[in-house]
Amino acid sequence: MPPSSSSSNTDGYDLVLRLLLGVLAVVVPLSHLAWLSGNITAYLTGTNWATYQPTNALLHPEQVWPAAGETSLLIGARIVPVLLLLTLGTGAGVLWARHKNRSGGRKKKITDMAKARDIEPLMAKAITDKARSLRPSLKNSKHIDAKDTGILLGNLKGSRHEVRMGFEDVAVAIMAPRSGKTTSLAIPSMLGAPGPVLLTSNKAAGDAFTTAYEARARAGTVWTMDPQQIAHAAREMWWNPLASARTLDGANRLAGHFLAASVDASQQGDFWSKAGSNILSQLLLAAALDERPITDIMQWLAFPADRTPLDILRDHGFAAVAAQLKGTVEGPPETRDGIYETARQYASALLNAEIAAWVTPQKDVPEFRPEQFVTSTDTLFLLSKDGGGGASALIAACADSVMRAATAQAERAGGRLDPPMLAILDEAANVCKISDLPDLYSHLGSRGIIPITILQSYRQGQKVWGDAGMDALWSASTVKVIGSGIDDPDFADKLSRLIGDHDVETTSTSRSESGKSTSVSMRQERILPADAIRALPKGTALCFATGMRAAMLDLRPWYLEPGAAELSAASKRASDGITKRAVAKHAPRQTDFGTAA
Repeated sequence: MPPSSSSSNTDGYDLVLRLLLGVLAVVVPLSHLAWLSGNITAYLTGTNWATYQPTNALLHPEQVWPAAGETSLLIGARIVPVLLLLTLGTGAGVLWARHKNRSGGRKKKITDMAKARDIEPLMAKAITDKARSLRPSLKNSKHIDAKDTGILLGNLKGSRHEVRMGFEDVAVAIMAPRSGKTTSLAIPSMLGAPGPVLLTSNKAAGDAFTTAYEARARAGTVWTMDPQQIAHAAREMWWNPLASARTLDGANRLAGHFLAASVDASQQGDFWSKAGSNILSQLLLAAALDERPITDIMQWLAFPADRTPLDILRDHGFAAVAAQLKGTVEGPPETRDGIYETARQYASALLNAEIAAWVTPQKDVPEFRPEQFVTSTDTLFLLSKDGGGGASALIAACADSVMRAATAQAERAGGRLDPPMLAILDEAANVCKISDLPDLYSHLGSRGIIPITILQSYRQGQKVWGDAGMDALWSASTVKVIGSGIDDPDFADKLSRLIGDHDVETTSTSRSESGKSTSVSMRQERILPADAIRALPKGTALCFATGMRAAMLDLRPWYLEPGAAELSAASKRASDGITKRAVAKHAPRQTDFGTAA
């Protein structure tokens, strides 16, 4: 049915009325601005102040201020009022848009994240009070430095409120490459740590190693284990991996590190992997009991008929273990050879003399002792290449031995380390595959041992520890930091659901012959949808703390903090040292017949 003439007339009147109101909304303020601005100009140029006549000021300024010059009137009664009106209109438009967006739910995504009161246990006052209760050495201190209260994670988004994890928290950080995991988390944590620090990494130049080396050297001794010469560090230490393998459990743990470094979690349960790990464990136990270097197991693996490990195990009361080893040696040749070859592959890094030198006794080189390290303010750098196989097994074994020594020391000290020990397991899925790390997380924090496991993605952790293991690590972490670059849609959606929903007010307008009607309804919408999590800008991170709402953080990279120039210079010196050592190592050597090619 065609619209009636009365309806058409009504629409026309509405249009005219709106046009008239729009003109008045511009003309009225503009005329008053013209009168006010013109009078100010007249006052500044020494002419008389005009009486209230805004319409004439807008239309005929020369009649209102006859003594004023043409240029003054152009500027004062024309240009300045227009600029002022545009400025006021723009400001009003921005404020209105913000108000509309907030009521429409588009901008509430950030404001609905945690505020300072929502994460009060991570704020300065609460974290300081907690540090006093956890650390007896601070109980009577009148002033406590911020670095002694907890580990800085960043600032609450858009504020100056520092967010810190306490010295009973355990953390996992999932941050893509170049998202600030080293510059904003690993390095600042090391620089502020009050006690011993352990760092695993697969890089040296321009990384945490070079940046924090000199600063940590002022706090205590710096130990560097670099079996694959990532930093071309001189061998100034050696560590005995068999020191904790004098029991069957200890030998099994050490063999497990070789297994984890060589085989993904999904394959560790098959026959050959399990059998190879068992043989390795039995031979490591024999070598430890007889106080032999770890490299002796390679000779036993090469000659299964060698009865030396059998005799050692029997002599030390491990008859059952000896019987198991004998059964494998005397079993079907095809099976025995397959098992021994599997074990040889796991421990193959020990065939490299340069790698083996770091884990066998060395003259005139101090031995690194984990039990002494955990009571110091020293630093241990553990460096290994990605996919380092047996070499990364040694790195994982050393890190594991330090954390276990710290646990034992905490028990002797009444339950906790004071000062606490920081263990930054950077690139943990590549160079530090500790199989039972998810289980260790359940009690490390209560011992004053603060691990921060840094991964590039959630799936990377699943590959190392399996689905159940990674879920356990995630659940046991009291603090979770998520940086930019999350491209896993399932994980991003999981995070979005953890952040939660909020109510959004939706306004709808309908028209009918009787007029216009407006209705308001509420609906729920994700505070931060998966696509927004994927698009997190660099320099920001999400923080999930146990029992608190998710917070958005501004990261604090070390190069924007006080003292950055000094750290940059130190980093450059350390990087230059690596370059010089690399050049010297690979330079052609002189011979009696000239320069070698």
